[in-house]
Amino acid sequence: MSVSIDMSQFHQVFFDETDEHLASMESLLLALDLAAPDAEALNAIFRAAHSIKGGSATFGFADLAELTHVLENLLDRVRKGALTLTAPMVDAFLRAKDVLAALLAGHRGGAPVALSDIEQIKGELDALGLADAADAAVQAAPTAQPAVEHALLIQIDPAPNVDAAALITQLGQHGALTVVEEGGLAPDRPWVLRLLGELDLPEMCETLAFALDPALFRVSRDQGEEEDEGFGLFLGAPAAPDPEVMLEEDGFGLFTPQTAPTAPEEDAGFGLFDPVPPADATAAPAHEPPASRPASGGAHPERAAATAAGGLENSIRVNIEKVDLLLNLVGELVITQSMLMQSGTELDPAENERLLNGINQLERNSRELQEAVMSIRMTPVAFVFNRFPRVVRDMAHKLDKQVELRMVGENTELDKSFIEKLADPLTHLVRNSLDHGIEPPEARIAKGKPPQGQLTLRAFHQGGSIVIEVTDDGAGLDRERILAKARERGMPVGDAMSDVEVWNLIFEPGFSTAAQITDVSGRGVGMDVVKRNILSLGGRVEVDSLRDYGTTIGIHLPLTLAIMDGMSVRIGQETYILPLSFILESLQPRAEDVKTVAGRGRVVNVRGEYLPIVALAQWFRVPEAREAPTEAILVIVECDDTRVALMVDDLIGQQQFVVKNLETNYHKVDGLSGATIMGDGQVALILDVTTIVRRNQKTAQAQAQASMAAE
Repeated sequence: MSVSIDMSQFHQVFFDETDEHLASMESLLLALDLAAPDAEALNAIFRAAHSIKGGSATFGFADLAELTHVLENLLDRVRKGALTLTAPMVDAFLRAKDVLAALLAGHRGGAPVALSDIEQIKGELDALGLADAADAAVQAAPTAQPAVEHALLIQIDPAPNVDAAALITQLGQHGALTVVEEGGLAPDRPWVLRLLGELDLPEMCETLAFALDPALFRVSRDQGEEEDEGFGLFLGAPAAPDPEVMLEEDGFGLFTPQTAPTAPEEDAGFGLFDPVPPADATAAPAHEPPASRPASGGAHPERAAATAAGGLENSIRVNIEKVDLLLNLVGELVITQSMLMQSGTELDPAENERLLNGINQLERNSRELQEAVMSIRMTPVAFVFNRFPRVVRDMAHKLDKQVELRMVGENTELDKSFIEKLADPLTHLVRNSLDHGIEPPEARIAKGKPPQGQLTLRAFHQGGSIVIEVTDDGAGLDRERILAKARERGMPVGDAMSDVEVWNLIFEPGFSTAAQITDVSGRGVGMDVVKRNILSLGGRVEVDSLRDYGTTIGIHLPLTLAIMDGMSVRIGQETYILPLSFILESLQPRAEDVKTVAGRGRVVNVRGEYLPIVALAQWFRVPEAREAPTEAILVIVECDDTRVALMVDDLIGQQQFVVKNLETNYHKVDGLSGATIMGDGQVALILDVTTIVRRNQKTAQAQAQASMAAE
């Protein structure tokens, strides 16, 4: 009994791969040199459009297929040298990419695209194709000819979850379909179909790969058909499909009706193969899969090449929800392992040696498993960076500025949950640098600078964090202007404020120093959103600026929010967790090292440096905690280049902790970043060191100002 195929189940694969193709098209278009465009880049852009068209037609997305067909025709003429690539042409290609992305979003449930927008971009592409009258005359004859039809033989092996009748109906939409041999009459009897239509051999392979396991089908050309169009020339195919070999040509997987080519020759850049197969070619079982076959429609050329070389696909597409579920299960495993370790401490080591050794081995395996699963979630920051060449290009043109974008450390990996939430903050920072930072060419020349500004996106590891910097060589922040604007808004500012404190004013809601509001900036909305979004990820934002030399805004993020190494500490009768990445050392001070300073409170002398003491018991109002620093433990932590001593009653131990979101289950608590479950089943709160350090700084500054005012 067969099961009906619901083609919508394959839509997500098509959507994901089309997203990749559109992103690839955009990045390649932006990198093109108009004076000498790279032939491989032009071919890759064409192939991306070609794959989108094939997939769109397969799943019935006619609007996508029609627009991509117009774009593909123009790209084909450009790559063959029939049209000269120009800047307006690249602009039109990029606008077409935007419309295709909007159409794709509409099919995924987003807002539909206005028909006028589609017709407008089609008109632009058609006009570019007819711009040169001589070229138009040359192209008129072939375009007037009827479309080339290809005769293909398709063999589909029987499978319990494949409804061949439904699949045949789908294939019938691509041309005239004839059943050569009816399958299903015997358990291993395949279907053999003949299709006469516009899809060529590689397009048919891509189409079938969306709906079937590649091992279940074979495609060959019908007898007497010749295949050209730049995909290789094949002659003398047999009447029925035999096992094939996939060949790589121009990024597509091609199938020939022989198991191995003999006497290969080179002919005008295409593969010309002798049709004579080896003696044992027809002896192979019909159900054997070919040596290699495209895993899915529209695979990248690099991926296809790797597949052909290695014989196996080295990556798979997995739903992120499955990875999240796996990570949650690993987190629960870590909690269980902590409970076992806690119970193991109460056992006699001599009598329970094997059990304790097993618990220790479980701890090592749990850590390795946790690191392996977390690495699956890690994604190169290039996924975010790659959208900015287009942003910079369009904005620089709108602002009449010359800007060169440099991207450094694109392969630095970050947790996928961060990647998805970084796009908006980074977009605000880049737009701010382009509008407020980098000056117009004439202003830069007057300052002795080159007319072209530099904007750099940089990502790198720093300790237990990932740092992403947006740097420009523009005008820099104007301290006096920022202070004047703050005074206008009634903000409590003073000339004694440090530069860092002044720079942080730009993150206040509604704050803007723009002289006038434009469609780019000036409304005071954006920078406060940047800070709020980064803080919600457990990170922080730092600003460094020098007048007329430029500005650097750095985003510091933890490696992951899922599982962390921490030190459990006791305050009174309660247990808290300190993230290990902030801890420098711990000590019990002598009485002579503890001082009380007016306006600063208690400080401790650590090798000649006086650090403020923060009593966590007072912060969280914990009763029965030690009050004298000499009777407690001081944990020295560092954040934002500032060190403070956190006073706790005792150190319990260091281990891994599974972070549970506090806001999801309760609400945001100042000074806490989350919660975790201890080995004994008790809940412990995780300290937000960044907030504690910054709040202590503000309190100390307020006390100092009050003391000065009193004097």
